[in-house]
Amino acid sequence: MMLVPVDLRKNISNVMADWRKIQPVAVGIVIDPDQRILISKRPAHKIKGGFWEFPGGKIEDGETPGEALTRELQEEIGIRVLECEKLMQYHHAYEAYHALLEVYIVKRYEGVPQSLENQEIQWISDSQFSDFMFLEANNKIIELYLSQKN
Repeated sequence: MMLVPVDLRKNISNVMADWRKIQPVAVGIVIDPDQRILISKRPAHKIKGGFWEFPGGKIEDGETPGEALTRELQEEIGIRVLECEKLMQYHHAYEAYHALLEVYIVKRYEGVPQSLENQEIQWISDSQFSDFMFLEANNKIIELYLSQKN
């Protein structure tokens, strides 16, 4: 076995640089009274455009994940969250940044979901997830959501 010298200072600075790129994100699995789930398609001009995802967005400085979820869902789809339950928190590494996802199941809301940011939205059943191409980070969310339903 050959030992290769490692400059720990260089490795530590690389890790620290990566940690500065972490973006906290609030994500909502919005469920309607018929147990359908709302998904949205990322616009073509955005990073990962054309992929489907759950509604949500960046957690701003000073916001709790719940506050960010409420704000983002109001801005994106025009609903006011009345009741939600945390499903999971996890870290997903994309090429350009790392996302720390705070994922909630939105059980009750006020308003009729509609596209307010020119994104395509669609209601789907549990059995339709495989019909759509989701962002990589959403695959783990889908897996956990489905496993808890069964």
